[in-house]
Amino acid sequence: MNDLTKILDSPASPIVWADPVRAQAFAGWLANTAPVHALDAASLRLASADASFRRYFRIDTAAGGSYIIMDAPPDKEDCHAFAKVAGLMAAADLPAPRVLAWDEASGFMLLSDLGTQTMMEVIATGLTSPANVSAIAQPSAADHALYLQAVDALVRWQMSSRPGVLPPYDDALLSRELALFPDWYALQHRGFVLTSTQQAVLDDAFKLIKASNLQSLGGAQVFVHRDYMARNLMVSVAPTLVASSTSLPPEGALRLRPGKAGSAALAGEIGDIHSASLGILDFQDAVYGPITYDIASLMRDAFLTWEEDFVLDITIRYWQQARKAGLPMGDDFGEFYRAVEWMGLQRHLKILGIFARLTLRDGKPRYLADTPRFIKYVRATAARYRSLGPFMVLLDAIEGNETRVGYTF
Repeated sequence: MNDLTKILDSPASPIVWADPVRAQAFAGWLANTAPVHALDAASLRLASADASFRRYFRIDTAAGGSYIIMDAPPDKEDCHAFAKVAGLMAAADLPAPRVLAWDEASGFMLLSDLGTQTMMEVIATGLTSPANVSAIAQPSAADHALYLQAVDALVRWQMSSRPGVLPPYDDALLSRELALFPDWYALQHRGFVLTSTQQAVLDDAFKLIKASNLQSLGGAQVFVHRDYMARNLMVSVAPTLVASSTSLPPEGALRLRPGKAGSAALAGEIGDIHSASLGILDFQDAVYGPITYDIASLMRDAFLTWEEDFVLDITIRYWQQARKAGLPMGDDFGEFYRAVEWMGLQRHLKILGIFARLTLRDGKPRYLADTPRFIKYVRATAARYRSLGPFMVLLDAIEGNETRVGYTF
């Protein structure tokens, strides 16, 4: 058995390579890298794959630890952005993967390992049906603690911001992202061809959305992770259960899971927010843009829907903490929240297009199952603002629904 066979037929988890040339290149890279970092090549197994062309493997070390290997074909993925943002996060003292070895020409990268459990997985253990797009999750005290950790990390990330370092999240990029909705979701997925009148409605809505995202809060801009949500945050140390309420969030901010009751149950399930370390992943698409983007991403999750009072509670806490840190959040939370909603609207329309494209172009249909969640997000925002009324009618035409609205603003 040669080295290639040993590496690719690891009993831990066989890894399939569509390209034998790339498989051979990986075997050679790993054979050279393993002695330097004391890697156990036989322990190599698949860790995860994402919506791009990247794959991640986990490999053990002789000392009993583990590392992550990124497989990113250079003709499809550019690892330079990942390496650059990883450096920015390290400089900001944020727990993100550190680049330990990198073959730039082949797209193989050895990274520090932040653990095996995402924040989403930790939360999902207590939910009846976390993947059900029609379900609204009821947060526990431990969930609340994790989100406070996520807010703390987000503020630190934004505090490290400076212009001219990351690509700008400007009108051109916003326009390209919004175009994914009519091009891939409406036309390719729904088979809906816009009339000239409907195209004008869409154009007007997109102008309003972009104007809000670029001009709200005085055009405040920071580093933007661009996919800051529970699936991309790793719980590297599980929250520690405490026997008293000394670390409880303020009165009124907590929700018990269904079936829980009383202070004893609460004290038995809450985590000390200082005992969990949230690692940050999937940051390679980071840009310099609207300060509202990442909190919208966190609280209007692509794979988990929270009750509105929990969304408000965490968003208020983020706004307060960010203002205290000196970030340009404005003095009016109502104005800030409106900006978050309009930023979320742009993100939701973009993701509808991306999920349709992943299915139709890239053969990854599992993402399309979550599109009803985003339609609900889009409808909820459009229904609150009178200026989005015509867009709501158009959306319902695309979905084949009857329009029913009751505007708030």
